[in-house]
Amino acid sequence: MSDPKEPDGREPSAAAGVFDALGAAYEEAFAHSAAHRASLEWLLGRLEPGSRVLDAGSGTGRPTAAALSAAGHRVTGVDVSPVMVALARERVPEADFHCADLRELPLEEGSFDALCVYFTLLTMSRRDQAAGLRRLVRAVRPGGAVAVATVAADVEDVPFVFLGQPVRATSFPADRFTEVLAEAGVRVLARQEALFTPDHPGAQPEPQLFVHGVREDEAR
Repeated sequence: MSDPKEPDGREPSAAAGVFDALGAAYEEAFAHSAAHRASLEWLLGRLEPGSRVLDAGSGTGRPTAAALSAAGHRVTGVDVSPVMVALARERVPEADFHCADLRELPLEEGSFDALCVYFTLLTMSRRDQAAGLRRLVRAVRPGGAVAVATVAADVEDVPFVFLGQPVRATSFPADRFTEVLAEAGVRVLARQEALFTPDHPGAQPEPQLFVHGVREDEAR
């Protein structure tokens, strides 16, 4: 992957504003997710020592980049929120974090051994989610591990309040999201659905979906 550039005058995305405002509160709200921890264990179990991992939507660096780095892997984290990136650099100094929009991120074919995308796509349109996953998956070597999580729901550009912040969300039903991943070049091996309530006043239960697989040998 070529070195992602920091934002240079481009108007920040809506997601950047939301997650700048949330900061460490996001990490605290999701810290007790057993399904996220289980997904990380699956990913760690498939990695060779010193693997190169792309953490797309890295947030504060915890738990994902922290767990991967602690296991000796080389983590590149990318997030659209400057506040989140600053927190991640402080919390997980052994990883490499960049502030960039995933839709514009320059990626080299097969440059990573694994990819994780945890709840990163929900503020994007369905078209951008599908296109973004295709680009991200192509950055993984054939046979490399892929772990992706989303809130599975048949919603498109729906306004709601997320941890006290107004956002607009778009997603897919669980079966369709799994198909989107397959269309992006992932051979799906397993998926887990879990109902999770963030630890935050007024938070509602989320139907979370974790999908695990590997990049197909043939590029899409």
